[in-house]
Amino acid sequence: MAVTVTENAAREVSTIIKQQDLDPQKIRLRVGVKGGGCSGFSYLLDLTENQRDTDEVWEHTYALQPAGEAAKANAEAAEGGVATATAGGNGETFTVRVICDPKSYLYLNGTVIDFKDEIMGRGFVFSNPNASSSCGCGSSFAV
Repeated sequence: MAVTVTENAAREVSTIIKQQDLDPQKIRLRVGVKGGGCSGFSYLLDLTENQRDTDEVWEHTYALQPAGEAAKANAEAAEGGVATATAGGNGETFTVRVICDPKSYLYLNGTVIDFKDEIMGRGFVFSNPNASSSCGCGSSFAV
């Protein structure tokens, strides 16, 4: 199963790439885990140009579209693979390329990464089916 990035998360990654004046064709979103955190493992997110031959790779492509179409696209993305949402007319898309090292993939297989922007805070949120528990802030987990 893929590590999936929802449309909201992909839009935020795209925004960060633009803000940092990075080349979207070269940049990858590296997802990983490391030991530590209050539950045992911590999630890692990094924008990088370095992709290893052993990395798992997924591409998530979304159309630049009205916000009302986002829920449909996120449901399609959760099924894995390349999710493409169509929009009214302009045909522009953006792609987030996700990479993950083989060891981290053992813990992240099937994980969905979303982005929440709410009153209590904003940030990336991981929905990991392999986690038996997670900390209150959601940045670490146990298996």
